[in-house]
Amino acid sequence: MEITDNSIVPVILSGGSGTRLWPLSRESYPKQFLALDSRTQKTLLQKTYERLLGLEGLENPILICNEDHRFIVAEQFREINTDPQAIILEPIGRNTAPAVAVAALQAISLGKDPLLLVLAADHLIENIVEFQRVIKSAKTYANMGRLVTFGIVPTSAETGYGYIEAKELPSKKDQITGLEIKKFIEKPNKEIAEKLIKDSRYTWNSGMFLFKASSIINELEKFSPDIIKYCKIAIERDSEDLDFLRLEADSFKKCPKISLDIAVMEKTKLGTVLRLNAGWSDIGSWKSLWDVSQKDHDGNYMNGRVIAEKSKNCYLKSEQRLIVGIGIENLIVVDTNDAILVANSDQSESIGNIIKGLSSQDFPEVKTHRKIYRPWGNYTTIVEGDRWLVKLIEVNPKASLSLQMHHHRAEHWVVVNGTALIEKNGEKQLLSENESTFIPLGCKHRLSNPGRMKLELIEVQSGTYLDEEDIIRFEDSYGRINSLVNKKP
Repeated sequence: MEITDNSIVPVILSGGSGTRLWPLSRESYPKQFLALDSRTQKTLLQKTYERLLGLEGLENPILICNEDHRFIVAEQFREINTDPQAIILEPIGRNTAPAVAVAALQAISLGKDPLLLVLAADHLIENIVEFQRVIKSAKTYANMGRLVTFGIVPTSAETGYGYIEAKELPSKKDQITGLEIKKFIEKPNKEIAEKLIKDSRYTWNSGMFLFKASSIINELEKFSPDIIKYCKIAIERDSEDLDFLRLEADSFKKCPKISLDIAVMEKTKLGTVLRLNAGWSDIGSWKSLWDVSQKDHDGNYMNGRVIAEKSKNCYLKSEQRLIVGIGIENLIVVDTNDAILVANSDQSESIGNIIKGLSSQDFPEVKTHRKIYRPWGNYTTIVEGDRWLVKLIEVNPKASLSLQMHHHRAEHWVVVNGTALIEKNGEKQLLSENESTFIPLGCKHRLSNPGRMKLELIEVQSGTYLDEEDIIRFEDSYGRINSLVNKKP
């Protein structure tokens, strides 16, 4: 569908690390890529786009993410049969203002001036009908050149959100009238928050926006010209990498690291806020996730192998092991295959400080899961010793790993499900279930899945050095041969 001046192009920002929901959310696979709602298997990123379906003029999205997550983003949109207009890779995180600038410039480069609906990839919204109704009203103001933001009607005196003050009280008859913004307020203390929620001029700052691409570019040029300057250069010098647009790093790094609120919205005279009351949550802590989760009559959310007796108001989730809770209250217990979190729900927002401490001590569990996702599928480390390691490898249908070799390890593969096409030093063979092969040290090899079902195999590594850096890549379907040594197999 051709983009017109009245089209809505979602700009989905998905570069966050999401450490506040550790140990489920980690640097290698943050919360926006997780299916946190037990009622659906869709991830937060997928739901961010799908809740827009049915909006008049809706176009496929522009996605902004970092390089390490590019294949995850692409795969998750393939799963929902959506082809993004662009997946733009940030070489370094510079906050929301440069990200939005890049998206606006990219949209304008297509020769039109669409409406940009800027959304974070990690929010939940329960009432989709109301959400779309407010967006429809917001289009009127955005087409007038206004910079629209969506203010969440407060339900409590939250100190974790910023607030927006409108210049006038909202109409009692029409809660979606656009109101001129008076000022933005940083996260208040409890006493101030209690006062703000009693005045209907104040709303939570959601970080969602709607505006014409030209409107935000003009205001950025007025208030933050360096952002536009360096983003233009980064786009002019970008490079295509399969389905991705890779921004030129040296230029983009010169952009100020600044939010769109500070760069533009706190300075512009074009700011308009529309009140939104649609069951919004940014899932900023385990407590906030518990708030929006389905619970039993005792207030417990339980997922996985969990049993609770005489327990109340707990969030209990297990990926593998059995969790038994007896006589507990207000606890967050999350069990993964390599880490367990036990926290009082009222203290769950303090997890950020714990993560900083773990990072400073180089705990690998902070950054990566045992299950690592790749463009061809994933692998899970099952058990390891000093000179050996066992993995479960899953290869998607018709996918293939790179043609590679290792200097320091040998590998033994056993197929447990599906069919594997093995290439060793130029010779190919097919393996079925319960068949195996040995990859000696120094052998040039490739693993592929020629079938229509997922391939699963057990890999046993042995050698003096088992790190993923020990890969020399010769050919790759995903463009990962920029250097001989690459950390991504």
